[in-house]
Amino acid sequence: MNGLVDIFATYLYGLKFIAIGLALMMLISGLDDLFIDIVYWVRRARRAVTVYRRHKPMDYQALYEPDEKPLAIMVPAWNETGVIGNMAELAATTLDYENYHIFVGTYPNDPDTQRDVDEVCARFPNVHKVVCARPGPTSKADCLNNILDAITQFERSAKFAFSGFILHDAEDVISPLELRLFNYLVERKDLIQIPVYPFERKWNHFTSMSYIDEFAELHGKDVPVREAIAGQVPSAGVGTCFSRRAVMALLADGDGIAFDVQSLTEDYDIGFRLKTKGMTEIFVRFPVVSESEGNQPRRFLQRARSSNVICVREYFPDTFSTAVRQKSRWIIGIVFQGLKTHKWSASPTLNYFLWRDRKGAISNFLSFTAMLIMVQLVALWLYQHLWPDAWQFLSIFTGGPWLMTLLWVNLGLMINRILQRVIFVTVYYGLGQGLLSVIRLFWGNLVNFMANWRAIRQVIQHGDPRRVAWDKTTHDFPSVTGETRALRPLGQILIAHQIITEAQLEQALMNRIPGLHLGGSLMLQGVITSTQLAQALAEQNGVRTESIDAWEIPVALIAKVPASIALRYAILPLRIERGVMVLASENGIDPVSLAALSRKLNCEVEYVIVPRGQVVTGLRHWYARYRGQDDRSLLQTAVKEGWISEAQSEAIWHRFVPHQFLFAEVLTTLGHINSSAINALLLRHERSHLPLGEFLVKEGVISQETLSRVLSRQQELQLSMQTLLSEAGLTTQQMAALEQAA
Repeated sequence: MNGLVDIFATYLYGLKFIAIGLALMMLISGLDDLFIDIVYWVRRARRAVTVYRRHKPMDYQALYEPDEKPLAIMVPAWNETGVIGNMAELAATTLDYENYHIFVGTYPNDPDTQRDVDEVCARFPNVHKVVCARPGPTSKADCLNNILDAITQFERSAKFAFSGFILHDAEDVISPLELRLFNYLVERKDLIQIPVYPFERKWNHFTSMSYIDEFAELHGKDVPVREAIAGQVPSAGVGTCFSRRAVMALLADGDGIAFDVQSLTEDYDIGFRLKTKGMTEIFVRFPVVSESEGNQPRRFLQRARSSNVICVREYFPDTFSTAVRQKSRWIIGIVFQGLKTHKWSASPTLNYFLWRDRKGAISNFLSFTAMLIMVQLVALWLYQHLWPDAWQFLSIFTGGPWLMTLLWVNLGLMINRILQRVIFVTVYYGLGQGLLSVIRLFWGNLVNFMANWRAIRQVIQHGDPRRVAWDKTTHDFPSVTGETRALRPLGQILIAHQIITEAQLEQALMNRIPGLHLGGSLMLQGVITSTQLAQALAEQNGVRTESIDAWEIPVALIAKVPASIALRYAILPLRIERGVMVLASENGIDPVSLAALSRKLNCEVEYVIVPRGQVVTGLRHWYARYRGQDDRSLLQTAVKEGWISEAQSEAIWHRFVPHQFLFAEVLTTLGHINSSAINALLLRHERSHLPLGEFLVKEGVISQETLSRVLSRQQELQLSMQTLLSEAGLTTQQMAALEQAA
């Protein structure tokens, strides 16, 4: 027994020196963290008594002032079946922005994800599938490079350029005003990063809940201080927007390759590369607090401005193994690959934050080792005080005053660390989660320790950190809708209802009339009627169909829809039912546009599809910016003069209406402008007083010659009222009298 006691006493003696060395290293790390805390709180207090006393914080309404610039969202997708549809649906229904496109990177050996993305693309015209050149999974950087290549090809074909390029994962839930914030800043900043706040799970899900603690403090305090001191912001890989200037510089620097394919943290890598090029980076915590949001019930000590910032939300890994895998990838990329890629710079401030990034490889071990020592000492204390006739051992912390001072200082630094964590978790998630973060601190230390150990083992195994393969972790996505529904082809619907035969469809496809879509071409060829076309389109889009007379719409209802909106979306208001405005359209309205209409009209909307020409003639009557002759008044005058009968007038009108076509349809169908580009142009045209054709010429999108050709083709496709009246027997003199009266 005495031998065991001697061995244990010797062990405690050795543990003393380990603890002293550990305490010294923890002092250095703790003082480092304390410095960040002091800078944050001093800076916050100084701004409160200086800047914010002279200037009120910017109101979120200012984000609506700039025109919507085209933005591209890049989403890598490997084994993401069932997720992309949810993301597109959520974006379409919640994003307060229209001028964006989502490019989803898929792999040739992942047919399930490809099939899912194809269905989403059918419903959402602003979602585009990209198939990577190599089978997956490659690295995230490789997938992003493929997406960027597809974007540049898209820009060339669409003849327009994106202003910003945004990184997101398929599982991200995007704040409604995120794109407006990027749109506001992208011309002045080259890298824009917004906070990431993980979704909560049940309190006992310690693994995923430890992420909320780390991100709350990192994006609430550490990164803002880093930006203020060094002017450098690490991308989080999601919620990051790059300016066009930044992306073009990265492409030029990498000879057409923007992202480092050997890096496991390509987002972190790019932040430094852009900084060395002298580009501006910003971390934005932008609160959106309206009167209604400010009065909403909140958890105890949860702050309205902190909990309503524009941010990215997502679920993080919920199992121990997946969290270890993800964090080990971060450690390899930031610490080991970063040491090889980003040497110490000439900037002391930048080197300081490089040190902070890399000290995690040490501090994770320190925290875990300190936790093990504490567990042992607590167990020893319990043994000595609760066990009868227990052996009493000297404390390993006996020594001079310097050792006690060191221990007390470290205790104070530890209490400060815990307090800081509680504060930043509380202001976003409430006091309950803030207090639980103290318990989760120990579990988080264990996850980080195992991740560190795995990272070191992988680096040793491969001999070079840049050879470690990409190890993708899976996330959950909050359920927002049911299954995504792809649109059935119009031709198949017409065949299913026995309106046309397969031979007629094949003939129509081979001989489609230039300037018209398939449906309009079939109608103009006399194969189907405008009513049959409307019914097929309604079935394709899952809405109702009806026939309208635009002249019977009440003036008060027309006044509720501004001309810019009616002309932009080619819609007419029909009625308001139970607070829902029913709109008429001749074609399907995609979910993004439907959500935008609801926001712009400040009410819930739904739509019906009406036969060809009924909306076009109504738009010309109610909303045309520059009115020409009124075709309906020509008919009415001819009837009044007794030159044609009421029956003739009715027949002429029913023949005239289906043969009226929108300028934008003819323009895009002829291939002068990509259908995706026309949406961006129509958004800009909303604020112009020029006709669309003149606006496009002024913007340099098309030439005057092209405009003349398109207008000429539109006239060829349309039936003119003069032609129909002449066929009804009106003389040249009578026609001249009608036109003079009009």
